[in-house]
Amino acid sequence: MGALSLFSLLLSSCLKDTSTYVAPPVALVTFYQASPDEPAMNLDLNTNQVNQTPIYYGDDIDYFRAYAGQRTVNLFYTNSLTTIATTTVTLLPNAAYSLFLANTAANPQIVLLKDTLNRPAAGNAGIRLVNLSPDAPAVDLAVQGGSVLASNRAFKGFSSFLPLTANSSYTFQILQAGTNNVLATLPNVAINSGFVYTILFHGLANTTNSGDKLAADLITNAYFY
Repeated sequence: MGALSLFSLLLSSCLKDTSTYVAPPVALVTFYQASPDEPAMNLDLNTNQVNQTPIYYGDDIDYFRAYAGQRTVNLFYTNSLTTIATTTVTLLPNAAYSLFLANTAANPQIVLLKDTLNRPAAGNAGIRLVNLSPDAPAVDLAVQGGSVLASNRAFKGFSSFLPLTANSSYTFQILQAGTNNVLATLPNVAINSGFVYTILFHGLANTTNSGDKLAADLITNAYFY
């Protein structure tokens, strides 16, 4: 999802010619649909539709350029003018953001996180936890057989991007905070040097629909050469 390379180059302003036009400042935004019981939808910023095909639960949109400043986020059902959720956000120039639809259809919520995408130290990657399960307990992110990387993150809670030794494979576990109770697992994940990742915990603890159960996804935010 949404991986960026040569991040500073992608965000830099550019000249259309040498005298008459300067490109307006932009931010970069990526979107993930984490509301498990919503049907297909579209995403607009102000009146501009972002997606080209309908967005379903678990779908994402790669980082896209958005004018900086105050923008209105609108999510609405595909082939309908019925609004799912709307909010106003302020996007800073030369910044990157992750936008999520969270919670359930009965109480949809838009979540915006600023992505601090710094180059990891040599031999390392960066990784963060985002908890978007509305009915699960607070959680820890741990390496199976290893240490806890982030602890006690409740719904809509998140960690900073944390350093992790790269060029190795890990099995990540989402644990009920302070316990060994495993809520979701990401097995045998290859973590590469210079990459920045998000582990997204989502789904419902209380559901009879197998497609809505608790799960974790690995999202690649950026990579640095």
